Amino acid sequence: MVDSEVLMKQLDANGLPVVHNSDSSQADTVIINTCGFIKDAKEESIDMILRHVKAKKQGILKHVYVMGCLSERYKSDLRKEIPGVDEYFGCNNLKEIINTLGYDYKANLTGERILTTPSHYAYLKISEGCDRKCSFCAIPLMRGRYKSKPVEDILRETQKLVSSGVKELILIAQDLTYYGVDIYGRQNLAELLKLLADTKGLKWIRLHYAYPAGFPKDVLKVMHERSNICRYLDIPFQHINGQVLKKMHRGITGKQTYELIEMFRKRIPDLTLRTTLMTGHPGEGDKEFEELMLFVERIQFDRLGVFTYSEEEDTFGARNLNDEVPEEVKNLRAERIMELQRGISHNLNLSKVGKSLDVIIDRKEGDFYVGRSEGDSPEVDNDVLIHSNTQLKTGEFYKVKITAAEEYDLHAEYIQ
Repeated sequence: MVDSEVLMKQLDANGLPVVHNSDSSQADTVIINTCGFIKDAKEESIDMILRHVKAKKQGILKHVYVMGCLSERYKSDLRKEIPGVDEYFGCNNLKEIINTLGYDYKANLTGERILTTPSHYAYLKISEGCDRKCSFCAIPLMRGRYKSKPVEDILRETQKLVSSGVKELILIAQDLTYYGVDIYGRQNLAELLKLLADTKGLKWIRLHYAYPAGFPKDVLKVMHERSNICRYLDIPFQHINGQVLKKMHRGITGKQTYELIEMFRKRIPDLTLRTTLMTGHPGEGDKEFEELMLFVERIQFDRLGVFTYSEEEDTFGARNLNDEVPEEVKNLRAERIMELQRGISHNLNLSKVGKSLDVIIDRKEGDFYVGRSEGDSPEVDNDVLIHSNTQLKTGEFYKVKITAAEEYDLHAEYIQ
């Protein structure tokens, strides 16, 4: 999304009208930004390409271009299989895309973009690539080695976003916690957070995609001290069984994982903890999976998602491990975890009934205003559905009282 927003700004600056995720028949050129992370994402990207190549053949479109991770990794194969695309570009070919379209790349627009999110929140990418060696992950093959954005560039981009009305900044990277190692010689996320937290007008800073091994503990100190850093952490643990973690090359043991979570909750008692888990990785038998289920039951994660293992070409897993767990077993295990999590989420939500929360309003939907609490990231977490006779403004913060709870959503009343 962020890459698309940067491209949109460049196109706009060259006088090209551009829209995001539109079905408008007025456009004659389509640029598809693809994902190549796992099988489902690849299939979705290819379906999108085929649909628009068909539209080109029918004369509805003049040009179809493809960019992003799938194109980076499988460019030659895609050219052979889907020749109807005018040109394929990788992840870091912004200048080439602009030049191919017959326009000039504007170097003075570095750090600027057209937001596709509501104007009150934005994602901020603080690095690109990854140096981790997870056995299942193809991201380093597509995005390359870890490359931190200099602090000055991040602060400059933040100022521009905040001056345009952004109140919530969601920090993203393939690995937030490695930030700074390549250019400063040390993990520098805590120092970056201090500087971002000092930005006037920035109400919430949210952390996505932290890595558990070598987690920088000074981040927790800054999170505790700065009120505009959300008590929220997205940290994918993937598994808890020691042998599975070892085969995953995660660099952390099950015991260390429990100790890390204990430290999180001791230092930030009101922390909302989101994680991602994986079922069906090579080495996960019934015993290892039951250990994972027990982990979910014990920890009571606030937010949780599950992937099934997908063997990706050229990864360590594909080269050296046997994809031995049947797909139906992978899926059944994922369903069991999500069924367990549904109950956990419902109980956690029920505990909030009668309490007051500060929420930001994202939109109005029917009779409800749809908001989010400090513990909720857009689109992936809970919504707070607010009943109010008073008109509430999108992008503004309000205090509400929780009146009812569903498995993944809360109902609330606006407190005058």
